[in-house]
Amino acid sequence: MIHPAAIVHPGAKLGPDVVVGPFAVIDEHVVLGARCRVGAHVHLTGHTTIGDDNRFHTGAVIGDAPQDFKYAGTPTRLRIGNGNTFREHVTVNRSNKLEEDTVLGDSNFLMAGSHVGHNCVIGNQNILANGALLAGHVVLTDRAFVSGNCLVHQFCRIGRLGLMQGGSAISKDLPPFCVARGDNGICGLNVIGLRRAGVNAEQRLRLKRAYAVLFRSSLRREIALARTESEFAGDPLVTELIDFIRASRRGICADTRGPARSETADDASEE
Repeated sequence: MIHPAAIVHPGAKLGPDVVVGPFAVIDEHVVLGARCRVGAHVHLTGHTTIGDDNRFHTGAVIGDAPQDFKYAGTPTRLRIGNGNTFREHVTVNRSNKLEEDTVLGDSNFLMAGSHVGHNCVIGNQNILANGALLAGHVVLTDRAFVSGNCLVHQFCRIGRLGLMQGGSAISKDLPPFCVARGDNGICGLNVIGLRRAGVNAEQRLRLKRAYAVLFRSSLRREIALARTESEFAGDPLVTELIDFIRASRRGICADTRGPARSETADDASEE
């Protein structure tokens, strides 16, 4: 069902049962899966491949060129999975080079005015609230919640079940299961998210104890990691937290109530 006021390029590939609203534009290289709903004034463009059951609300612009001065006009790509929702005026840019794609997985919910920059890699079941902004090359794993008007610097990572409080901003990595507050701060575990994900009370207590060693002790980062790894050996959630911290290249957000550490000491321990 394509509204007569919509513009769909003959080269675009639309799956069965797609609905396209008035004044929507679907360009030549777009591939749109089954049962997608494209609202009024939506623009789907670029070499963009979209799975099934996605919803695009009024004014969303998906697959446009990266906002990057280095971009040279090459046919870069955006790949979107299944069951995602893009609310009003969401923007998602394709990548800035052929070697990488911008990628969104399945069942993500992007609220009005949120933005996903070029070369981002978004997993599954994430929520971006109104006005949340992800710069280029951000990695968002699974089931994270980025609240309204949050800012995520380029190349940052947000771990599984991470949560950013409204208006917070990060230029360092947000570890799994943690809550971001203010600028590059964390203030504990995302307990509600952990409960909803089926993490039981015993597992949450072990995470809380690991968090205390990693972020609220006076130990240097590598010593804290080694102690946590030894004390909680075999715990998959604690291991996930440790592995994320060790893989960080930008540094890790610091606990707002933890002991003061110099930036030099933190940076040196995270190299």
